[in-house]
Amino acid sequence: MALNNPYLQYQQQNVNTASPGELVVMLYDGCIRFIKQAIEHINNKDPQGAHNAIIRVQDIVLEFMSTLDMNYEISKNLLALYDYMYGRLVEANMQKDVNILQEVLEFVTELRDTWAEAVKLTRKQLYKRTYNGGIGG
Repeated sequence: MALNNPYLQYQQQNVNTASPGELVVMLYDGCIRFIKQAIEHINNKDPQGAHNAIIRVQDIVLEFMSTLDMNYEISKNLLALYDYMYGRLVEANMQKDVNILQEVLEFVTELRDTWAEAVKLTRKQLYKRTYNGGIGG
């Protein structure tokens, strides 16, 4: 598939050059976008559109679950949270329940913001090490 669309080329370049942390933030951004789409589809009485959007979120949550390094305590906590969110997404999909989606959206938004802050701090520390360490340090 040729990427003739400049936006798609830009998007692909962003993915190809992103750090692992930035990729996680992008996945959370996708979750947020698809949850909001699902809510919109439910409000517009489009159950198939809602289903498709929720399935996309479920796929991302499963990806998060499958890539956790269980050697860390935080991974066990995240696994429990992802498992809970996944179950709620299944429930939301069966019932087409906006309130459940709002609940999951709050979790995803908080996780996304935390990851974004961690990426920002990591980038800042890397910059300091690279530029301060190279000048007389």
